[in-house]
Amino acid sequence: MSFAPATVRFQEVAATGGWRIGIATLDAPATLNALSLQMVDALSERLKAWAVDPTVAIVVLEAEGRALCAGGDLQSVYREMQAWDGQGIPANIARFFEREYALDYLIHTYPKPFLCWGNGIVMGGGMGLMIGASHRVVTETSRLAMPEIAIGLFPDVGMSWAMGRMPGKTGRFLALTGASIHAADALYVGWADYHIPQARKPQVFRDLAGQAWSGDRRRDDSLLHEVLDSCRCLPEPASGPLRLNLDLIAELCRAPALDDVLAAILRYDGEDSWLQGAKASLAAGAPSTARLAWELQHRARHLSLAQVFAMEYRAAIWCCTRGDFREGIRALLIDKDKCPAWKQAHGADVGPAWVDAVFREMEAIGVPPSLLALGA
Repeated sequence: MSFAPATVRFQEVAATGGWRIGIATLDAPATLNALSLQMVDALSERLKAWAVDPTVAIVVLEAEGRALCAGGDLQSVYREMQAWDGQGIPANIARFFEREYALDYLIHTYPKPFLCWGNGIVMGGGMGLMIGASHRVVTETSRLAMPEIAIGLFPDVGMSWAMGRMPGKTGRFLALTGASIHAADALYVGWADYHIPQARKPQVFRDLAGQAWSGDRRRDDSLLHEVLDSCRCLPEPASGPLRLNLDLIAELCRAPALDDVLAAILRYDGEDSWLQGAKASLAAGAPSTARLAWELQHRARHLSLAQVFAMEYRAAIWCCTRGDFREGIRALLIDKDKCPAWKQAHGADVGPAWVDAVFREMEAIGVPPSLLALGA
């Protein structure tokens, strides 16, 4: 049985004992599967249906092309911001963030084993789809990042919560620099669970169809693990640049004040090309993003995941209506001049007084009931 709404395909594959496997495939390879509102709604509807279908044992999320998902549909978001008259909140943008975050939370709390096959580019909104899955695969081409520093947003889709729980100071560093990581580092920081070569994917899917699924969550989690574990192998190289530079990253990010951390990263003069690239991304990125990313991680430490999504919703709407998000998209994707005119500079422009005022403005942004109800 298959379903095909627009740029997402859904299929139910027969498995042993009358069970079925629900497979959702993002199918917009020309845009690196950039996540649109239509795709979000289609995924949400089908995942909710599979969650309560007594014949569906497990769910798989995959994609066509060279990306699982490179992020949200920023072209559409930009058009909405351009058309906005400055009054209230842009309705379609608010709707997108509301439904995207609700989808991400659904994946985090899904009642059945959920496999995300993270081949290729997994960034921004793609990380939102992957990070909450119960079983997460990376391949030899996986490249993962939260690169919002380049576009004036912030690491959202629940990543304020997830990045604050990464080992050492790695979450701080990746949020501030937008640096990308590959399979080995994704396994190390907990963004993935298995490295499996893409060529073994057909074997994995065949093995899934042959399992004796039971409907018991713990048992089925173990069966899925056994299939994936039997096909995994060490990535090459076995350790990535983040792990190899773990002590240095901890030193660069150890200060309690953001300005001191930024200064330490920007002073880096070593020869590691990955660290140099991270430094360059920070130097060119939006100061407002650096401050928001820092503050949101700090505030998320003692919040539930549901509360974090509500906080991120307010922050996302603020970025669209008062922040640098429009200018960041313009410079990167519309005019492609890569010369954004950020509203602030690092330092006092985005200091404690600025961030306090911004969060007071955010408190005035209403959170949709659907997000407030998460976790209830």
